[in-house]
Amino acid sequence: MALIVLLAGATGSLGFMFNAGRNQKSILLITLFTAWVLSPFLALLVADIISKRWTIFTRGTLYFLILFITLGSLVSYSGALILPGTKPAFKFLIVPLISWLLIVIVFPIATLLSRKLFRKRSDTNQT
Repeated sequence: MALIVLLAGATGSLGFMFNAGRNQKSILLITLFTAWVLSPFLALLVADIISKRWTIFTRGTLYFLILFITLGSLVSYSGALILPGTKPAFKFLIVPLISWLLIVIVFPIATLLSRKLFRKRSDTNQT
């Protein structure tokens, strides 16, 4: 299910980006924006692939991030959240940045909490 959500999010995000940049003549700029917009989805895909040995809590956090980042990206790119006075490219720069910040902040916290819970549970079971 996570892979379907990721694929839908990446495809929809690229569709919105290509639509917004349809008059852009620079192939280099389009390529850079494509890589930047796809980068959080690719990171989450890699995390999903290697998450098979993670704790349930950490995998649950991953699945929450997949859903949250996908929905947030699609809503933002669709134009539903337009900030007055911003250029169309702004959302395609800021949303991946916010997505990366979420990934980089939430995963270490989830990993630490998961380890603490696992240790606490292990200590309780040994006594």
